[in-house]
Amino acid sequence: MALFRRRKKARPAGSDRAPDRADLDHLANFVRTRRGVEAFIEPRTTVTETTVILIADDGEWTRRRVDGPEGARRFAHKLAIPIYDVRLMGYPQRMRDYNERRKRRPELY
Repeated sequence: MALFRRRKKARPAGSDRAPDRADLDHLANFVRTRRGVEAFIEPRTTVTETTVILIADDGEWTRRRVDGPEGARRFAHKLAIPIYDVRLMGYPQRMRDYNERRKRRPELY
């Protein structure tokens, strides 16, 4: 009977890897090469650390780890792009539309 067995400890969030310079370089390159980019802070979960998702005006998006919500805000301020909290604002419709287009016509992407 397994009633008295000890439960395994849950892995702490983000124990897989921390954000690094390559993550920030990728995000900065996305901002430089797309129009109308906005940043959205995604909260820390039991699986991942805080992430920032960048969404361009056509709905194309990318996501990378950052050093917490303040790190995301510093990053957005440095690149002069608007930043929102996804828990308050939700994801924009253009992102959902982009995902739907990719699903229907994957050969175009």
